[in-house]
Amino acid sequence: MSNTIMDTNFHFAGQKSVYKGKVREVYTLNNDILVMIATDRLSAFDVVMPKGIPYKGQILNQIATKMMQATEDIVPNWLMSTPDANVAVGKACEPFKVEMVIRGYMSGHAAREYKAGKRMLCGEPMPEGMKENDKFPEPIITPATKAEKGDHDEDISKVDILRKGIVSEEDYAVLESYTKALFKRGTELAAQRGLILVDTKYEFGKTQEGEIVLIDEIHTPDSSRYFYADGYQERQDSGEAQKQLSKEFVRQWLISNGFQGLEGQTAPKMSDEYINSVSERYIELYESIMGEPFEKADITNIQERIGQNVSTYLNTI
Repeated sequence: MSNTIMDTNFHFAGQKSVYKGKVREVYTLNNDILVMIATDRLSAFDVVMPKGIPYKGQILNQIATKMMQATEDIVPNWLMSTPDANVAVGKACEPFKVEMVIRGYMSGHAAREYKAGKRMLCGEPMPEGMKENDKFPEPIITPATKAEKGDHDEDISKVDILRKGIVSEEDYAVLESYTKALFKRGTELAAQRGLILVDTKYEFGKTQEGEIVLIDEIHTPDSSRYFYADGYQERQDSGEAQKQLSKEFVRQWLISNGFQGLEGQTAPKMSDEYINSVSERYIELYESIMGEPFEKADITNIQERIGQNVSTYLNTI
């Protein structure tokens, strides 16, 4: 669709390199500054879908920005400015090669593993007798290795992370502490909106000065799963599916169309009608999570808008 941003090819002043992830593109400048552009690409089961979702990049970028501002008193982050609706600019960091996934409830991947008979996930026990979407006695951290575009993230235990030297013991203690603090704050923020933060992931990096900071997105519907708090227990007691706010609705649509990102599978065709319905769902997610109306940016020429806004900002620093 012409009103989405699927790929960029900017040449900013002082640009050194470009990294293209599943849904974000990161431009590194020669003054240790990163320009991160949230595209409208849609990724599910670690596969990028062929068509973009209007406003998705703006939604994720704005939620992440506001959530970083709401947590910067407890965990430092990389963010300096957001000169455009789809863009975040911040300090260059060396990313840790693990995603810190934390789960308060047995949902999604954890529930699928549980149904398969597993009672350990990344070295963390999952008690017997649980039902899908039940709350864990305490949140569990289930890290994943960070995959390149097109590859799959893989579960990994704390023991293996330390044994393989992926993260030092000293640094991992900080990541663990920050992950728990962010999840606690995220849970409190969600409760203010009548939501339950079910699970989420955080990514961290180390600045040139050696400080560990939060990077990438935080508490977005792509990186997190939310339930509506109202009626949660009644639905659990009656065996109903939970009303949720996350990208899970896309995953379920793909599963129902025979796709789970497995070898040999082809992503089903998404009609313009379905794509627009996904866009509307993302806007609903934004408004529910943030508690404010979503204001659509001008998407007449997204590439030109981003280029001008970023260049104007870079001229001020």
